[in-house]
Amino acid sequence: MSKSNAWDDPKKAAQLTQELSDQEKILKQWDSISSSVQAMSELTSTITEEEIGVISDDLEEIDRQIEKIELEIALNSEQDQLGVILTIHPGAGGTESCDWAGILYRMYSRWLEKNQWNHKIIDYQPGDEAGIKDVTIEVDHHMAYGYLKGESGVHRLVRISPFDANHRRHTSFASVFIYPLVDDQIDIEIQEKDLKIDFYRSSGPGGQNVNKVSTAVRITHLPSKIVVQSQSERSQVQNRNNAMKVLKARLYQKRLDEEATKKDALEKSKTEIAWGHQIRSYVFAPYTQVKDHRTGMETGNVSKIIDGDIDEFIRAYILWSGGKKQ
Repeated sequence: MSKSNAWDDPKKAAQLTQELSDQEKILKQWDSISSSVQAMSELTSTITEEEIGVISDDLEEIDRQIEKIELEIALNSEQDQLGVILTIHPGAGGTESCDWAGILYRMYSRWLEKNQWNHKIIDYQPGDEAGIKDVTIEVDHHMAYGYLKGESGVHRLVRISPFDANHRRHTSFASVFIYPLVDDQIDIEIQEKDLKIDFYRSSGPGGQNVNKVSTAVRITHLPSKIVVQSQSERSQVQNRNNAMKVLKARLYQKRLDEEATKKDALEKSKTEIAWGHQIRSYVFAPYTQVKDHRTGMETGNVSKIIDGDIDEFIRAYILWSGGKKQ
């Protein structure tokens, strides 16, 4: 970098610096793994029975570290390095679908909490009887898009409905969409004249000020007809800033789709949150199973998955997709 003109472009320099930092991090991890393996190799000739368990635990930890490095090497596109805007919407089906969307919201929230990733709710609309009508979450973490992009799509639930007095089995659908969180290194030009901005009273939690004053913001981008909103903050300014983040993320995703000759593919998939379009099925009855229909990954431990332990599905998708740009 010192021998080139990279520093003449601050955005390019920042990108290269981040890439260099990522590569150095991976090299340090490999050095650490190599040292651990060498140390264990030297111990094998004198190891005692009591030490076998300790060595086994160390080997399992090394396996986890190698798997993590493998994923980070696969996530090599520019957008993979970004944070995300995560949205969840119920499909047709009223209370059933709203409840299923709420279960997915809890699943992703638990996963984010377990990984200690910075995130905040931008918009939250509760269901009339249960679950949610809509939720938007900002995840400001390096490589969040790379890890979560495979979660985008329709998720299908089969269970004995807790809302059916006759205890019949129901099928519900909800959509999850993952948009790259645009940072200062990516130019997304938005003209003020292209925006229609509405203010309204929040319907969500937040105290008297939120509910009595028109602090919630809805922005319509007229050229693309994309509509975004935020009602989680106490001021119009904060909600407007949040809504603009979501708008930039969605416009950037639209650009990526066009560059990859997938124009409108994401929006088309939104219109059919139903049979034949699901990426993953969650079956609670008559048997228990979670299956990803792209990778073939499946497990019978449904409760573990909906409690946020989805790493195996995330890993399977990244390796299945070959780390290619999504």
